[in-house]
Formats: sequence, C-alpha cells, structure tokens
Amino acid sequence: MDKVVTSAAEAVTDIPDGATLSVGGFGLCGIPSVLIQALLEAGTTDLEVVSNNCGVDDWGLGLLLARKRIRRMVSSYVGENKEFARQYLAGELEVELTPQGTLAERMRAGGTGIAAFFTGTGVGTQVAEGGLPWKYDAAGNVVVSSPAKQTQVFETAEGPKEFVLERAIVADFGLVRAWKGDRHGNLVYRQSAGNFNNLAAMCGRVTVAEVEELVEPGEIDPAQVHTPGVFVHRVVALTPQQAADKRIEKRTVTEVGR
Repeated sequence: MDKVVTSAAEAVTDIPDGATLSVGGFGLCGIPSVLIQALLEAGTTDLEVVSNNCGVDDWGLGLLLARKRIRRMVSSYVGENKEFARQYLAGELEVELTPQGTLAERMRAGGTGIAAFFTGTGVGTQVAEGGLPWKYDAAGNVVVSSPAKQTQVFETAEGPKEFVLERAIVADFGLVRAWKGDRHGNLVYRQSAGNFNNLAAMCGRVTVAEVEELVEPGEIDPAQVHTPGVFVHRVVALTPQQAADKRIEKRTVTEVGR
C-alpha cells in the first residue's frame, strides 16, 4: 500500500514515447511542475496531452511544447502560449479544442467507467456538426478536422431538446499535484489548485501525484479527501523548495493610494 517513490524521475521512468497523459492544473495553478520537468529530462516525446491548457511559453507544459515533445493537445483554452499558437498554425501540432465543462466531464466519465454521455453543449455548432480544424499543413490547409458527432433528442422539463454524444477520456498516465497526500495515495487539494487535478487523477490508468506535504495514513480526515487512493498509483514527496516554486501567470497589483 505504500505508493511513495524516491524521485520524480523514478515516477515517470516507464512513460513511453507516444503515451497519452492527463495533466492537472488551470493556467499555472496546481500544475505538476516537478513531474513535467522530470518528463522533460527523460526525453519522452510524441505525447498526446489532455489538459485544460498548455502552460505558458517558459513553464509547465509549455516546456515540453517548446522542445516539440507534444504531438497532440486536447484542451479548452490555449490563449496564453504564443508557441502553442505558432505550432498549431504551422501544422506542427494537432489540437482538439473542447468546451471546458465538456472536457471536465469527459475526464470524469473516463475515471468512472462511463463510455460516453449526452450534453447540450455544442449542439448546433461545429462541436457537434464537425469541421473544426484539428491540424493544418505548413501551407495553412486543414488536413485533419473534427468528425460529426451523434445527436439525439430527449424530452426535458422544457420540452424536447437536442443533445450531442461526447466520448469519455482515458489516459495512459495521469500527472497531478496535491497540497497534501498520504502513503496510500489519498490526496487533498488546496482551494483553486484543485481545478482539473481530481479529474486528471481519475482518468489516468496509472496516476502519479506530486504532493507538497506527505503525511502518514490516517492523518488525513477521510471526509477531507478529494481524490481517494484507489485512483493514485505513485506518490512523490516534494522538497520545501519544490513545493514553494509556484509561478504567477499574471501578476496584478494595486498602486498605493489608488
């Protein structure tokens, strides 16, 4: 039951080229930065990454992107990474843009064994009808576009409504960051740093968690656990320096007297 490994490098050593990763975080908040760095140093490439966004140019998943380690992204927001936009428009990166709530539910469904679900989000748009550009060639022509999805009309309290079928996401590996975790893999996230971490942990076949504070089994109140240890396979305890290294994406301050 002791899932603690000695280092981040050991925790990601068996992630192969071509793997699909689910990665927690929102912007730079709650990202598993130490595991991402270990993956970068391991040289792993040709990755498909499922994450709300792709970090920024010099931090988070942006580090893997800058070194052409990511082949495909499934995301809901990509606006803070200029290299991401460049690679996408140059035909170097495939991108499946997904509505944010739909992305969250696809990940949750993958973690709970639900193969697919119907949602009203995207009905009447290219999300349902297909044709969203997933990949360009170097000349700017669309070479891969999203397929049309199954739709169905259901009776609702407001009358008949059309819904679109979305398929669950299951990743080969999940990478997440927690505020606190025990040796059995039970995790607690702190405030907004929880974001996509619980979902990324759930939908990974093998989930690795870096934790800012490692405690012994029983020290976490079961009622406070956000991700049960059943979803977590490896735990990496961060050093105080690693735990404190949290970048701010956009620093906003108020001038004194205004």
